[in-house]
Amino acid sequence: MRLFRRLAATVAALALPVAGLVALAGPAEAAASATATYTKVSDWGTGFEGKWTVKNTGTTTLTSWTVEWDYPSGTTVTSAWDATVTSSGAHWTGKNVGWNGTLAPGATISFGFNGAGPGAPSGCKVNGGSCDGGTTPTDSPPSAPGTPTASGVTDTSLTIGWAAATDDKGVKNYDVYRGGTKVATVTGTSWTDSGLTKGTTYTYGVIARDTADQSGPASGSLSVTTTGGGTTPPDPGGKVKLGYFTDWGVYQRNYHVKNLVTSGSAAKITHINYAFGNVQGGKCTIGDSYADYDKAYTADQSVDGVADTWDQPLRGNFNQLRKLKAKYPNIKVLWSFGGWTWSGGFGQAAANPAAFADSCYSLVEDPRWADVFDGIDIDWEYPNACGLSCDTSGAASLKNVLSALRTKFGGSNLVTAAISADGSNGGKLDLADYAGASPYVDFYNVMTYDFFGAWDAKGPTAPHSPLTSYAGIPIAGFNSEAAITKLKGKGIAGSKLNLGIGFYGRGWTGVTQDAPGGTATGPAPGTYEQGIEDYKVLKGSCPANGTVAGTAYAKCGSNWWSYDTPATIAGKMNWTKQQGLRGAFFWEFSGDTANGELAQAIHTGLQ
Repeated sequence: MRLFRRLAATVAALALPVAGLVALAGPAEAAASATATYTKVSDWGTGFEGKWTVKNTGTTTLTSWTVEWDYPSGTTVTSAWDATVTSSGAHWTGKNVGWNGTLAPGATISFGFNGAGPGAPSGCKVNGGSCDGGTTPTDSPPSAPGTPTASGVTDTSLTIGWAAATDDKGVKNYDVYRGGTKVATVTGTSWTDSGLTKGTTYTYGVIARDTADQSGPASGSLSVTTTGGGTTPPDPGGKVKLGYFTDWGVYQRNYHVKNLVTSGSAAKITHINYAFGNVQGGKCTIGDSYADYDKAYTADQSVDGVADTWDQPLRGNFNQLRKLKAKYPNIKVLWSFGGWTWSGGFGQAAANPAAFADSCYSLVEDPRWADVFDGIDIDWEYPNACGLSCDTSGAASLKNVLSALRTKFGGSNLVTAAISADGSNGGKLDLADYAGASPYVDFYNVMTYDFFGAWDAKGPTAPHSPLTSYAGIPIAGFNSEAAITKLKGKGIAGSKLNLGIGFYGRGWTGVTQDAPGGTATGPAPGTYEQGIEDYKVLKGSCPANGTVAGTAYAKCGSNWWSYDTPATIAGKMNWTKQQGLRGAFFWEFSGDTANGELAQAIHTGLQ
C-alpha cells in the first residue's frame, strides 16, 4: 500500500490549492489534543529520510491534522508520502491526506519524506499549537563555525581548523564535509585529512551540531591544493585563456568535458565559463539539471575513465568538471548566468541586488558542487538596453548587481561579466555604468563578435568579428578596436579586459560578390541554425580565401562566410598583447577541431 499512499499524497499536493486546506484548530485546543514527534530515519550525507508521528492525546477524535515546522536555509523536502507537504520559504507544512485524517484518542499516524541538506526542524506546531513531543528540538540551532583554514599541507594530507560555533544549549560536535560529502564528525575544532592525491585541490566546509542534534548553517568554504603533482597554478599576472562550455552541447553536439582532454584544449586554457544558469524571479537558478548534475557517464565517456554509479551524489557535467580539475588543478571554473536567451530576468534581479547575490551564492556554493566552481560570471545582454528583450532597470543596475555579488562572494572567488562590444556613439557601452562596475569584477569578457550577421537578411555581407574598422563597414564603431578604445576611455584598465573570439562563422546565401559589402537573399544554411556554422565544418566546406579588418572570409558558390582562423587569431592575440589586455576568451569549445587548433592558436599567441 505504500506505493498507493505516495501516489495519493502526490495527487493531493497537486490538486488542492492552499485556500482549500481545512482551517487549523485553535492553539488551546491543539495544545491539549495532539503532539508531533520528529525522527530522522536515515542520513546518507547528501540527503536524509525524516518522519513525523502525530498522536491524539485528547479525549475526542481528531478529523484532521496539520504539522508545521521550519528548516534552515539549504535544507528542503524533496518528496513525501502519507501527507501533503508544501512550503512557503523555509516554512514547511504537512497535512493529512483523505484516508488518514481521522485519529481516535490515543491513536498515532506517521508520514515520511526525503530531504536534502544538513538542517534539523525547529518551531514545530501541530494543529496550530506546540508539538510538545519531547524529541522535537525547540531551541535555536548553533551558529556557523568560522571558515576553515589549512595547515600542515603535504602531498597526501592536510589539517583544517576553524573557530568554534556558539549555541544556547552547547555544541556537541562538528560534521566535516569534503567536496559536499560528509567525511568526519569530530568534537574539537580541527581535523586531519589523509590519503589524498598530490597536486589536487580539495574543498572543505564544517557544520556544527548542538546537544539537541540540531544542525546549524555551514561555514564558509575552503579550497586547498596538496603539494606535489608537478603542476603550479598560473601566475596571477599571466594572460587569461578562457573558453565557454555549454550544458546543451552534451545532446545533439555530443560534446563532453572529456573532449577538452582528448583535444588537448584543457592543457592550453586557464578558465572555463560553464553556460548557462538561468535568472528567474530575481534569483540564480539551475539551467538544465539533467546535463548539469544528473546525466550518468560511462567509463569511456568519463574524464578519468571511471563510470558513474546510480547512487553517487553528483553526476553530469559538474562531476566531470570536478574530475577535469583534478587532472588540471590550474583551471578555474566559473558558473555563467544569463546569456542571450535568459537575460530577461536580470531586471528583476537588479531590483534587489543583495537578495539576488544571496541566491547566486547559495546555488554556486551548494555543498554538492562547491568545489567545482571558483566564482560566478554574469552574461547580461544587455543592462539598460535591448537584446532579446529590453531592460529598463537604469544605468546603475549593472554596478549595483556586481557590487552585491562581490560583497557576497568575497575576494577569494572570481566575479566576472560578459559585456557588449558596441563601440558606436551612444551605443550599449554608453547606456550602463561599466566603469563604475569595473572595480567589482576580476575582468570583463568583451563580446567582440556577432557585430554583423544574416539577421540583416539582404546584407550587406560583412565580417562578424572585425578587429578594426575598414572602408565600407556597415556601422561605425562595430569593431573590436572601437569597443576596447571606448572602454579604456571610460577609465577601465586594459588589464581588466579580455578580447572575444568566435569559434564559428556567420554567413549569407544568394551572394554574387566575393568581397564584403555584397547583397544577399538570406542566411546561409547551417548544421544547427541558419546563418551560423562551426569553424570545424567551415574549415573543410568553405575554406577562407580572403581577409579584411584582421579576420577572414570565404565565398563558396553563392554562400559567403566570415570567421577566424589560426592565422587571424595569431594577429588578434598579438594586438591583445600590444593593448595590454588581460587575455582572450572564446565561444565555445565544441566549434573547434578535434585537435583544438583554435584553442592552440590562442594559447600560442598569448605566450
